[in-house]
Amino acid sequence: MDRNNLYPIFLKTSNLHILIVGGGNVAEEKLNFLTKSSPDAKVTMVSNMYRKATKKLAQKFDVELITDLYHAKYLMGKHMVIVTTDVPKVNIQVYNDCRSFDKLVNVADNPPYCDFYMGGIVTKGNVKIAISTNGKSPTTAKRLRQFFEDVIPNDINKMVQNLNDYRKTIKGNFEQKVDKMNEITQKLVEKV
Repeated sequence: MDRNNLYPIFLKTSNLHILIVGGGNVAEEKLNFLTKSSPDAKVTMVSNMYRKATKKLAQKFDVELITDLYHAKYLMGKHMVIVTTDVPKVNIQVYNDCRSFDKLVNVADNPPYCDFYMGGIVTKGNVKIAISTNGKSPTTAKRLRQFFEDVIPNDINKMVQNLNDYRKTIKGNFEQKVDKMNEITQKLVEKV
């Protein structure tokens, strides 16, 4: 049986510097995805051309646009790279350069050249759910995202804050606090 062995993490993108190589439709899609989830992300893009909508989105989120062909020098100081060009030779060059400089890289729509995938994300206040299909079906991730957006109440943030406030009042050692929080939150997962 197939199994998803990816390890999910939530990155503080305001502490990282992300490079997007490319300026076309896919680059715009990735920039939109990234800024929707993390509006404070530090992003630089390099491309010899940019779509008008990409420029507008980049301006809104203070994204640095470099108008140039890709060169390995643009990897310096970057933590993650998203490659979106429609030139396979360039994509593979960026991937190989990232390997040489120990950079995390995602070559869009090319799973063998990805250290990470950008899955579906649901955000409701402080609650964020990431969905991965191991790079096999972005459409499934999209449908699951839509499902969770519908079933998670919009006021979930109020519950999170109330539980956080309550957690601060619990006395005892770590294990006792965990037991008490598990007891209180059990109702969230009980089937009716």
